[in-house]
Amino acid sequence: MNAATAPENATHSADGAAESVKDAPLKADTRLLGRLLGEVIRAQRGDATFDKIETIRQESVRFHRDGASHRPLEALLSDLSVEETLDVVRAFTYFSHLANIAEDVHQNRRRRHHKRSGSTPQPGSLTAAFAHLKAADVSGNEIWHCLARALVSPTLTAHPTEIKRQSTLDAERHIAAALASDNDERDGELHRLVLQLWQTAMLRLTKLRVRDEIDNALSYFRASFLSEVPRLLGNTLKHLAAHDRTVAELPPFFKVGMWIGGDRDGNPFVNADTLAYVIDTQCELALSHYLRELHALGAELAMSSRLVEVTAALTDLADRAGDDSRFRIDEPYRRALVGIYSRLAASYRSLSGNAPARLPHNADAAPYATPDELADDLETIAESLAQHGSGVIADARVLPLKRAVETFGFHLAPVDLRQNSAVHEAVVAELLTGCGVCADYAKLSEAEKVALLSRELESPRLLASPYTRLSETALSELAIFRRAAEVHARFGAAALPRMIISKGESVSDLLEVATLCKEVGLARGGEVPHLAVAIVPLFETIEDLQNAPAVMAAAFAHPLYRRWIKAQADAQEIMLGYSDSNKDGGYFTANWALYRAQRALVDCFAQHGVRLCLFHGRGGSVGRGGGPSYEAIRAQPAGAVNGFLRLTEQGEIISSKYSDPDLAQRNLETLLAAVLESTLLPNVVGDTAQQAKFEALAEKLSGYAYQAYRTLVYGDDGFVTYFRESTPIKEIAELNIGSRPASRKAGARIEDLRAIPWVFSWAQARVALPGWYGFGSAVARLIDESPEAMADLKAMARQWPFFAAVLSNLGMVLSKTDMQIGAAYSTLVQDRTVRERIWNAIHVEWERTQAAYREMVGAAPLEDNPTLARSIRNRFPYLDPLNHLQIELIRRVRSGDVEERTQRALHLTINGLAAGLRNTG
Repeated sequence: MNAATAPENATHSADGAAESVKDAPLKADTRLLGRLLGEVIRAQRGDATFDKIETIRQESVRFHRDGASHRPLEALLSDLSVEETLDVVRAFTYFSHLANIAEDVHQNRRRRHHKRSGSTPQPGSLTAAFAHLKAADVSGNEIWHCLARALVSPTLTAHPTEIKRQSTLDAERHIAAALASDNDERDGELHRLVLQLWQTAMLRLTKLRVRDEIDNALSYFRASFLSEVPRLLGNTLKHLAAHDRTVAELPPFFKVGMWIGGDRDGNPFVNADTLAYVIDTQCELALSHYLRELHALGAELAMSSRLVEVTAALTDLADRAGDDSRFRIDEPYRRALVGIYSRLAASYRSLSGNAPARLPHNADAAPYATPDELADDLETIAESLAQHGSGVIADARVLPLKRAVETFGFHLAPVDLRQNSAVHEAVVAELLTGCGVCADYAKLSEAEKVALLSRELESPRLLASPYTRLSETALSELAIFRRAAEVHARFGAAALPRMIISKGESVSDLLEVATLCKEVGLARGGEVPHLAVAIVPLFETIEDLQNAPAVMAAAFAHPLYRRWIKAQADAQEIMLGYSDSNKDGGYFTANWALYRAQRALVDCFAQHGVRLCLFHGRGGSVGRGGGPSYEAIRAQPAGAVNGFLRLTEQGEIISSKYSDPDLAQRNLETLLAAVLESTLLPNVVGDTAQQAKFEALAEKLSGYAYQAYRTLVYGDDGFVTYFRESTPIKEIAELNIGSRPASRKAGARIEDLRAIPWVFSWAQARVALPGWYGFGSAVARLIDESPEAMADLKAMARQWPFFAAVLSNLGMVLSKTDMQIGAAYSTLVQDRTVRERIWNAIHVEWERTQAAYREMVGAAPLEDNPTLARSIRNRFPYLDPLNHLQIELIRRVRSGDVEERTQRALHLTINGLAAGLRNTG
């Protein structure tokens, strides 16, 4: 494949020239990888195949450069045999993957250069955040206390938009490492790796199991989290010391969370066994990492007591190690580490039931009771090193391991349990019926449910009995809760700290979870109430978001629940759903509903003296709450962050952020910087009157946008048909890319479809409807009523971080849409009347939204972000052929072509488009 990328518009400005110089290494890397891919294709598939692929590439580039017709490209693609189609799809798909690698390597390169050159700190960096805090006279003591009570937690979830196999991810990591190197053998190594990638099958032969998803997620702990989170904590301390000499060690405020293995909402394959698997596998990974690090330290810390004077505590630790080797008699650090290794190996055996890969010196050592004991021993080593002038060694080698132990413990990542409230209700109803308490719990009013559950929670008796016949659902749920209790007994509450309720709509939803917890010893009422987990309601739909403050106020008014919250440091976590709210109400209405809910929850929690802790259920795509994290967090209303941030990381976003240590460090740092600034420098928009004016306009826009969106998506009888025929939703559901079904339950309704495939399908068709539809109509209607409102909208775009972030994400989505491609997908709809009506509505709204954006921002989408604009523009020539082939392959498959190669080619186009668009899920 020819290495040249799509040509850019020429610019003669100084800024343009500077950007061109900055991007020269990226262009060189992209050309190199493209050339190597072309050489591999020529060698593997022959000159004729290479020439055909290159002709298609050139025609696609010509279209984007000259604005030519799509017809020549379509003609080239329509004449391909199935075998040729597979070659073309694979070529363009692999080029998209390689282009992503080149971009990621370039980002790391630019960040290192930026840091070395002493340039102005980049927004979202810790350096910039501390500079902003310094300018605002925020003291180091205030920052320290903020971090001491903070929790920043990206949480990995398994959603089917990350469609790469583990072997592909591994190969791409090797290519990235080789591309970033400057050794003489680089090009030859890259050629071998690209050849290996070409010969590695992209698609799985079988559907992913939950265990596969767990293993994939844990690979990111090995690749980055275990090293980069402790590094981030150390860097934060350095910034604090430079700020005003505040250097006291911080508690582990940064945690990487895990949903995979515990998130069973709509996934029948998550059960007690998968929970056991994720807990056991995480434990082995964490302890194996610590053991390897301890072994390495034992080789390095060979200091002799004849040359240095160690502390009494270190001497005592060495003497208790049980190491009588005469070769180490004057090496107290090595002896101490032999003892630490032996104790940790005993912990490994105790917790995992297996022997470690490298056996300990002392097989009879007592295991560590808690991770804190291990951290204390490492602190003893660090303090002793510092005493004899070796603090730099402690800082570089011992303290990072200590921080890792404090952060990851013996459980690695906190696992959340999640289930739908309807399932909890059904199980509780079965238990109440089985023990004769209530014959029909579901028919009770909310007040009656709360009263009944309150009595049961205060009672010492249990509801479950071995003599009661229960449904498979009830048995499975109770098994999960029992396994959760076992996890608490082995690892403590940190390993499984919370239970999340999807569709949390009432106080009874909270108390039903508590009732199930009581069955396994995780909750009790009485004089000394206890709740071992945090119960977290998830408010998802527009209506749920509006009702959230009232639900929580009622919960805080419940005596027992309030006592539980008091025992949990007067803190309550709330999860906000970005995906379903968007599917329910459209892009702008969902964003506004989320903003309003946060504002109302801040006020509600302040009135009840409870700390609000928000967990944002965001996806990778803008239609699911995605977009740049720093801007999104800084756009939250005042008081909404308050030192606490949890957010989901999903799909291909995980690999794009965390597959490489440098990228991971940057993205973790961005989250922390945003939390510090949002907490200590909250957003204030002008005076109260201006804020009220802006919010009133947003409320109007939301109402108009909601009406436009609902009229199309839920009000037109032909919309479901249009969606299911004009996008590859059916083909996505058939892909082996996730363990979870595409729909919560059988049926064609949009309401039953999961938000992930809903957004993913529109992205594949290059329409991206969930990320913009309704906004243009809302603005047009507002201006029709009040022409002077445009001046206010422009002011909102300039002055209000919330509105600016909404517009920024809108611009990114609009830049990735292509109405010509979308029109081609519309031809898949068989009913001409439906096709023309729905497509016309979509196209007209897209034009309205484009016009509204340009008017408010004063520029075309992404005109203020030339780097991203150029990245998107350069990808289009490699995406268009995949789109056209996907349309043709959909036609063949839906017409009855069941040949395996046709199906495989179609599924490969989904992979290639997801790679090229990057944030699609």
